[in-house]
Amino acid sequence: MTVSAHELGTTARRVVDVLRAHGARTRAELITLTGLSRPTVAAALTDLATTGLLTEDASATTGPAGGRPAAVFRLSRAAGLAVGVDIGRRHLRVAVADLGHTVLAEDAVRLDRDADDHPHAALDLAVRRIDAVLARVGTDRAEVVGVGLGIPAPVTDAGRIGSPALLPAWSALIPREELSGRLGGLAVRADNDANVAALAEYVWGAGRDCADLVYVKVATGIGAGIILGGRLYRGTDGTAGELGHVTLDVNGPVCRCGNRGCVELRAGGRALLDQARVTLPELGDLADLVRHASAGDPGCRRLLLDAGRYLGYALGGLSNLVNPGRIVVGGELGTSELLLEPLRRGLAETAMASAAAAVDVVPAQLGDRAAALGGLALALGVNAA
Repeated sequence: MTVSAHELGTTARRVVDVLRAHGARTRAELITLTGLSRPTVAAALTDLATTGLLTEDASATTGPAGGRPAAVFRLSRAAGLAVGVDIGRRHLRVAVADLGHTVLAEDAVRLDRDADDHPHAALDLAVRRIDAVLARVGTDRAEVVGVGLGIPAPVTDAGRIGSPALLPAWSALIPREELSGRLGGLAVRADNDANVAALAEYVWGAGRDCADLVYVKVATGIGAGIILGGRLYRGTDGTAGELGHVTLDVNGPVCRCGNRGCVELRAGGRALLDQARVTLPELGDLADLVRHASAGDPGCRRLLLDAGRYLGYALGGLSNLVNPGRIVVGGELGTSELLLEPLRRGLAETAMASAAAAVDVVPAQLGDRAAALGGLALALGVNAA
């Protein structure tokens, strides 16, 4: 017979919170992360094991100098489940994990119409897909303790869309409340898709072991998630990281955000597809653009090369400001070397020499899973600001 984490004492709940946010940890790590004494942590671990909320794995890691393996503790399936949801312009992805950070199932569907313009339909579909994935792992919403939602727009601390012009059909909504209501009151946290993808790459992907990093999503639009000192930086009202709306040309064309000459107009997927279709009207999506460029199409190659250079200019300024140790580039366009190499050169041309020397620009590792896994990170309480 198991009990919920809410029925535990204060000390045991503290250990649960740390394991939920950080994943499997040794006893020594738990002492450091909780700030509790060794006997207190030991007692809490005993309580959690007794209630069935904890599992111990003595073979997961080895001790120093090949000594006796250090026991690793993780939350069991009985502690509950987390759900991550990524709503993109033309896709929806759901992931389910236990609180020990083991991903149990994932699901992805293409959308028949843009989620940008049909928020209620997208949220309704998200609920159906969540229920389907939960059923696949033999459970239902009763086991879920938290849901994380990523959407392609900045989200304020109050939960609203930070720049309504970027997602006008969503501007009157509070996405976390909309999804929570549809899920019968489950706790939901919502954030910008680049922010949640940054969390995912930091925990599970190309950003591991780097406390100061920038994740850049290069897709239909362009966004960035910034992690400083090991914590997601969201800014005063939750809208930090809008790299796509940094101005490159004050006299340039008007962007959908209302400003002129934004990075997104030079390097965003919408702009690149519009330009490519002038000579290739049959061109499909961004993956099609990358395929043509990789196959040697001169126009598509030039578009990606120029996009990388402009992104590099913007990231050079960002590197001067926050001095990251790593820039992780993801999204549908972000892992192509046709874009990455000129990006590196553009950054080197615009960043101070010391800032440019300190930063590594690397492709993301999680691909199109990043935002859904980042939703899991939100639900788990990883690096909560």
